[in-house]
Amino acid sequence: MIGDLVTVTVDRPLGSYHPEYEDLYYPVNYGYIQGIMAPDGEEQDAYILGVRQAVETFTGRVIAVIRRQDDVEEKWVVVPEGVSFSKEEIRAQVAFQERYFQYEIMM
Repeated sequence: MIGDLVTVTVDRPLGSYHPEYEDLYYPVNYGYIQGIMAPDGEEQDAYILGVRQAVETFTGRVIAVIRRQDDVEEKWVVVPEGVSFSKEEIRAQVAFQERYFQYEIMM
């Protein structure tokens, strides 16, 4: 899936809060890829990096996969065409949520 072009439906736009955990603020757009099922039985979750405004949908490239070692979920990292981030930059931008898990970033 790394390198694939995907469309993310955003259900937690940049600047929003988690619907169940009211103190979990989303500094990036976050959503799912419709029609692609993840290991947790839900549609595949994705972080959108490199987009500085809230969006409803976004089409971009998968540049990394965040594989949680203590959970069945993995998250895809999607960015605009031609944009790249290092593992350290990805880690910094997703820390708001991933800090609760042991994970590795695969690129």
